[in-house]
Amino acid sequence: MPDQKPPRLHGDERETLHALLQYQRESLVRKVSGVDDDTARSSPVPTGTSLLWLVKHLATAETLWVLHRFAGQQVAIPDDRVTADDSVAAAVDTYRATWARVDAAVAAAPSLDTMCHDTGAESPVNLRWVLMHLLEETARHTGHADVLREFSDGQTGR
Repeated sequence: MPDQKPPRLHGDERETLHALLQYQRESLVRKVSGVDDDTARSSPVPTGTSLLWLVKHLATAETLWVLHRFAGQQVAIPDDRVTADDSVAAAVDTYRATWARVDAAVAAAPSLDTMCHDTGAESPVNLRWVLMHLLEETARHTGHADVLREFSDGQTGR
């Protein structure tokens, strides 16, 4: 797997956050590319973390944080549990479709200072915090995917 460096750009804060989040999203998808469904479901760690769960979980996180909590949309929050019927292709398709909806909601926001519609019992946060949280969460789980992929077939790279 060829190593791909993060984008370098001279943009504003929103543009930079989006570029780095998109890089991490695409890095995760590269990590699961070429992995068969059984391998993607398997986990070498006691927690059960798998490549397939990581993709499903990040689609869930983006839906929850941006569409539901920030934008206040009444959307179904995807279940990130992995079942025997799940496939890498379907999970990646769902994840990519989530990106489009999330990116549209972010683009429609007047500023990064716009507050979340509803964070439930958690402290109020603005869009800036949500995007930074998703960047952190996606990068963290992409790192997990690096290790899981290396365990499965020795492939490394961003």
